Amino acid sequence: MATIKDVAKLAGVSTTTVSHVINKTRFVAEETRKAVWDAVSTLNYSPSAVARSLKVNTTKSIGMIITTSEAPYFAEIVLAVEEYCYRYGYSLFLCNTQNECEKIQNHLDMLVKKRVDGILVMCSEYTENSLALFNGTNIPMVVMDWGPNDSKNDRIIDHSFEGGYLATRYLIDNGHQDIAIIAGDLFKTTAKARFDGFVKAMNDANLAVRDEWVKENDFEPEGGYESTNDLLRSKPYPTAIVCACDAIALGVISAITEKGLSVPHDISVIGYDNIHSSRFYAPPLTTVHQSKIRLGQMAMGVLFDRIIHRDVLHKPKILEFYPELVVRHSVRNLNQEKENQR
Repeated sequence: MATIKDVAKLAGVSTTTVSHVINKTRFVAEETRKAVWDAVSTLNYSPSAVARSLKVNTTKSIGMIITTSEAPYFAEIVLAVEEYCYRYGYSLFLCNTQNECEKIQNHLDMLVKKRVDGILVMCSEYTENSLALFNGTNIPMVVMDWGPNDSKNDRIIDHSFEGGYLATRYLIDNGHQDIAIIAGDLFKTTAKARFDGFVKAMNDANLAVRDEWVKENDFEPEGGYESTNDLLRSKPYPTAIVCACDAIALGVISAITEKGLSVPHDISVIGYDNIHSSRFYAPPLTTVHQSKIRLGQMAMGVLFDRIIHRDVLHKPKILEFYPELVVRHSVRNLNQEKENQR
């Protein structure tokens, strides 16, 4: 196997010059560069990635710590981050934590040992212990948090309150008054904000928020399925259901269909997040859009800036996004039907 000394000898230059040519760390005359690359090609020389990273202080790799890549919302963010890394010649180490502090510690230790150039942390919520772990390393890092700003970490402001209001208001504008909500885990910042937006829209329209029609569950299809079955155990049924995310809506539609009812004829359903698959639900889901691709790209832009300027003290960044309504076919317009009956 050829070594850097073999390349230098064939090219008629020093090993230092070969290193500068391969790693692009110093200007080298074009004629010399060509001689080096010709020698590399002739000898089929492949420099050690580990040795090269030690010399140039970069591994061209990024670590990403998230709650779970199984959730469609996070999966689409991961896809955007991976594409960003690929475009700039970086590899990505993906770590799922399920918000377990021990896993966070283990993954963080592993990424430090692998000498990644930077770490992107994007969990839905953080504990005080996990935040201390993230703040205890000198690797360039972006720690995105949906929760209250503690002045140390970056923050995502996704205006979930406005999104919850927007979804509920759309149902009300379409003539719905008997509206239920499957809110997700209300101890989580985003779920609580979306629920508060729902309550505000109902109050503004002088509509009752019925306790038996408020369901708290996880952000999975199973949670939506179970909560909907609870709603359908007694009549009257709500005419519409607000879902805290599109994954919940999938379970909701399944439960309604199994009951022999249809969406939207019997019960309308509106989701949140606008995940890629929501357009292929039966029926295609009306939902609130959040730009996962833009979020992933912006977070990586911040991280790359910190990698390039790693010796500069950085202030926390705020990434702000506004919800947008995406109208498809899962909401029935009761007002229009009343007009047609006159």
